[in-house]
Amino acid sequence: MLHTPLLSCLTIPALLACQAWAQQNFTIAGGQVYTPGIVIWNAPQPGTPLGGVERSTETLHVSLDVTANGKLNLPPYDPDSPTQIHNITMFLYSRDTGLNLTVNNGSADISGSERLIMSQEPGSTVKHINWPWPECLVGDGQPRGADDRRGAYNISIRQSFRLNGQEHYTIFDVPISVTNRIDGGLRPSCESLNNPLLSESEVDPSTVNDVGVLFAPGDATQIQYIPNKDKDLPENGLGPSRGSDAQGLGGGNVIGWAGGALWTALVGIVLNLIF
Repeated sequence: MLHTPLLSCLTIPALLACQAWAQQNFTIAGGQVYTPGIVIWNAPQPGTPLGGVERSTETLHVSLDVTANGKLNLPPYDPDSPTQIHNITMFLYSRDTGLNLTVNNGSADISGSERLIMSQEPGSTVKHINWPWPECLVGDGQPRGADDRRGAYNISIRQSFRLNGQEHYTIFDVPISVTNRIDGGLRPSCESLNNPLLSESEVDPSTVNDVGVLFAPGDATQIQYIPNKDKDLPENGLGPSRGSDAQGLGGGNVIGWAGGALWTALVGIVLNLIF
């Protein structure tokens, strides 16, 4: 594992909120980020500069596995199943700008958010969220001035779920930066998406996320559930064992974000500055 001194962050202004990122720890294996919940985060990776004018980057794209890599069946769940996802909501917030924007909460009043994440792409274990960047994030490069809304943000995913008979609600933040070019056009207003931003003392993830990070390679947690009647699943209601290479978990190479991933981000920015 590589450890990069925080001083390196101070010498590269293009890396926004580097100190805050370095203080966070992420469990990453095979390119997947494991969360305090059933959802496994596929993309984007922590620290990624986002935005862009190509079709694939003109929206905020988030990819989630909602079955713990195949260990839980898809909805509709049996109402009595001891493990199931109740709801997933997502926000984009920044304490620098004070914005707390709804990405998806199942609200018909917000364009692109009317379909609940779990009901999207029926039959697929991976859900893709493509959220149009709002008008206040239009621009190119670093924020210019105190009123610029671009810069460092967190994508915040909230999971309400039942795991082996116990109810949980967890919050998981992935830091990104809105620094790539976003063109103007027909974009939603930030005012229509914005919500009050609670202080850190009002939302303490350390107490909310008492369940801990789940389903990473080496985690012994087993899922108990009642299978769908039309699915050919194990009779004992337990998912398959964890951590095998065949399940796409990357041979058990788990890294801490403060080490390898942060070093990769720094190297990429240095190369951009040189070339």
